[in-house]
Amino acid sequence: MSGHSKWASIKHKKAIVDSRRGKLFTKLARAITTAARDGGGDLEGNPALQLAVQKAKDASMPKDNIERAIAKGTGEGADTDAIEDVLYEGYGPGGVAMLIEAMTENRNRTGADVRHVLGKHGGSLGEPGTVAYLFDKRGLIIVDAERYGEDDLMPAIEAGAEDIAEEDGVFEVLTEPAQLTPVLAALVEAGVDVQSSELAWLPKARVPVEEDDVAKLMRLIDALEDNDDVDAVHANFDIDDEVLERVAGV
Repeated sequence: MSGHSKWASIKHKKAIVDSRRGKLFTKLARAITTAARDGGGDLEGNPALQLAVQKAKDASMPKDNIERAIAKGTGEGADTDAIEDVLYEGYGPGGVAMLIEAMTENRNRTGADVRHVLGKHGGSLGEPGTVAYLFDKRGLIIVDAERYGEDDLMPAIEAGAEDIAEEDGVFEVLTEPAQLTPVLAALVEAGVDVQSSELAWLPKARVPVEEDDVAKLMRLIDALEDNDDVDAVHANFDIDDEVLERVAGV
């Protein structure tokens, strides 16, 4: 596998499975809370929140759940001040570097959970700075290439996007972290339906993974993402598309 979009597609399909496990609402609520905390609770003025809420609605999340998640992010929740972002660094099977983003009210508990999951699945937790230098933080917007052409995405370039690339049926719009919100807003205003929008840690280079280690790595990523405190898992693996799809079971 090369690029980000293939794994994004795999994760989208896995989200359907996650919903059956009862995990999807928790993840969606956290995304809403994060967007509201970072950009305010006004949907019209916060494209990231608008997208997160739309995803929640598409998944049939109750309106009350959505409103509570927004309130938590804007400070109306009693425990809002206790929530902090934590970035864990480590390695997975096959020497794959991993960055694990979490939102937690108890750093010690979440750190212990992440360490346990990594150790159980053949990985290890590293010290801060161990692998972060292998990644670049970028704004990443995914748009369906079957519905839109490059001309439709020109508002993104005009709003400050760094690059637009097509791969595996989607456009990847890359931005500097600070430009993600204005670029997303420009696309939304232009009527472009965005599949996903996030600040992602993109690997500078990728590590080939032997087929015997692929299943172990996927189980590790699944286990980390199943943790309620974990928002996202980024890794620098390079896996053949067919192997990845077969192992992921999608």
